[in-house]
Amino acid sequence: MSKALEIKNQIHALIEEYHKEVFKPKHFIGGESHVPVSGKVFDHKEIQYITDAALDAWFTTGRFNTEFEKKLAKFINVKSVLTVNSGSSANLVAFSALTAEELGDKAIKAGDEVITVAASFPTTINPMIQYGIVPVFLDITLPTYEMDVEKLEQALSPKTKAVMVAHTLGNVFDVGAVRAFCDKHKLWLIEDCCDALGATYNGKHVGTFGDIGTLSFYPAHHITMGEGGAVFTGNAKLKKIMESFRDWGRDCWCETGKDNTCGKRFAQQLGDLPFGYDHKYTYSRHGFNLKITDMQAALGLAQLEKLESFIETRRKNFDLLTKELSRHEDKLILPKATPNANPSWFGYLITIKPDAGITRDELIAAFNKKNIGTRLLFAGDIRKQPYFKNYNYRSIGDLKNTDLIVSNTFWIGVTPMVTEEMIQYVGKCFDEALKK
Repeated sequence: MSKALEIKNQIHALIEEYHKEVFKPKHFIGGESHVPVSGKVFDHKEIQYITDAALDAWFTTGRFNTEFEKKLAKFINVKSVLTVNSGSSANLVAFSALTAEELGDKAIKAGDEVITVAASFPTTINPMIQYGIVPVFLDITLPTYEMDVEKLEQALSPKTKAVMVAHTLGNVFDVGAVRAFCDKHKLWLIEDCCDALGATYNGKHVGTFGDIGTLSFYPAHHITMGEGGAVFTGNAKLKKIMESFRDWGRDCWCETGKDNTCGKRFAQQLGDLPFGYDHKYTYSRHGFNLKITDMQAALGLAQLEKLESFIETRRKNFDLLTKELSRHEDKLILPKATPNANPSWFGYLITIKPDAGITRDELIAAFNKKNIGTRLLFAGDIRKQPYFKNYNYRSIGDLKNTDLIVSNTFWIGVTPMVTEEMIQYVGKCFDEALKK
């Protein structure tokens, strides 16, 4: 054993000891202990992986990222995964790719329209307005909280180029209907899977029905890199375009630390540059630098080993909450899975019925006093957000369910941090609040 490996083993042992000391499990006390709505779940291995990456002293994207992309692609069963620095950046890279000139008439251009939902997270919509696109908003259906696919044909216009929509809180939108609609009208489909890693439709992973899928690895999500995300596709042309947008917009596709993969680094005429201008410094599009560090990838790799157990626990917690709250269905609209879907639940959405005798805000206030974490359905209605008032959009119908969720809907956690004891406590708190 080399001296370096011996030292590394000692460091690993100390990390495990440190983790046991600092991150000891805490006994749950109802009303005093916090019931989390989301958060990171980790053990000593995550810290060991991050330390190994730091000890490599390769601080940009490297071997851990390569392995993470490969293993995540295998899990999803897709050809290509590219990591980025957030789920928001994933959406930006995915949408940017569909504006590329080499896509010809199919390229999305300023003034075109993209169909989505108003009950959304801002950065699912923001790439559209950044490129001068007009979002076309559909309502959602209850109790799935997913896009109302019955209105898709009404949303269509000669300017429609794509559908871009998220799988809400780990449930699955009707990808069968949306895929058929996109095929019929030759539209792009971007699946925002940031809340839904591991969810399937007819046994197939979400994100693989669309042309591009996106993911987030923020601590609230199914696995975390601290900050991070990914785009994935089965289309080799789109993969190359997305990689360019992610990596400064460069024309070169050499991996970090490698040169002249194409064999023509100084032997091409590109743009109006002199013949032989260094291909590594030739830019074919307005790009960004959205890569992650190898320490982030190392954390993600350790998390990936736990992903299946995380998903199983989330589904179990969802079922336990349904069992606890089903006795209140006269006052609550409880979430239901989309037909043919097996969700990978991110949260447990609840809508207070208008005649329940208690408001959403009153219930949340009561839960805050009892240390139960809650969240609203993100932006609620993106059209009503302060920043959105100056942008053009179209709405199909009155979006009555979207209006309802803005005032009456919230969600609680199914994260693996939540225990069965916590769920029973949450059930008792619902009993008390709704009885009053």
